[in-house]
Amino acid sequence: MRYFIELSYNGKAYHGWQIQPNAITVQEVLEHALSKLLQTKISIMGAGRTDAGVHASQMFAHFDLDRLIEENLVFKLNSFLPNDIAIHQIFHVHDEAHTRFDALNRTYVYKISQQKNVFTSEFAFSLHNHLDVEAMNKACDILLTYKDFQCFSKVHTDVKTYHCNIMCAQWESKDDQLLFTIKADRFLRNMVRAIVGTMINIGLGKMNVENLHDIINSKDRGEAGFSVPAHGLYLTKIEYPNTINS
Repeated sequence: MRYFIELSYNGKAYHGWQIQPNAITVQEVLEHALSKLLQTKISIMGAGRTDAGVHASQMFAHFDLDRLIEENLVFKLNSFLPNDIAIHQIFHVHDEAHTRFDALNRTYVYKISQQKNVFTSEFAFSLHNHLDVEAMNKACDILLTYKDFQCFSKVHTDVKTYHCNIMCAQWESKDDQLLFTIKADRFLRNMVRAIVGTMINIGLGKMNVENLHDIINSKDRGEAGFSVPAHGLYLTKIEYPNTINS
């Protein structure tokens, strides 16, 4: 039987989601906990790969088990896992349901702190310069007219296509923070952080909004802006069709 796990995590202590040699990852810690509590070797598949230091307020993974899970498994996992990983629910899905391939879309939020704040400095990128949010939102409108985002992808990746369908992208001010929200069917490695860095350059007046057309058409990562730090990035939502349910 296949089960989906909904979880969240603070990515500060982890070298991303996916298991890697000689580095601690969220997948490794979760697999160890499940295997220990279920007393059998458990392998999990995540809905995507977050980079080192990136957080997730909503992440999904799936695993297979030849029996029904205990009703209190969520409680047991949360007691066993470190404080920076939380399990929200575990539910049965049909045998072919897949957290990665069945996802309809994913939403990320990037947080920029515009005032010094001792309580959020580790969870938002501190940038106190004035940013032209109106220009940055005009750049968001340009993003929605394109599909090929090779210019924002980490180089030397093994992807077969650089095409992504961006459904929405916008900047908004909230308290002392600027929030960038972007939703798409898929994302390339480092894509969101490269987009944010490029838009910051536009907001600072270092780059004209219309330059974004040339950057995207160049398909050259070197033409885009810097990659913002990982600690301000959050995977916030993943949506699935109702057909995954058993």
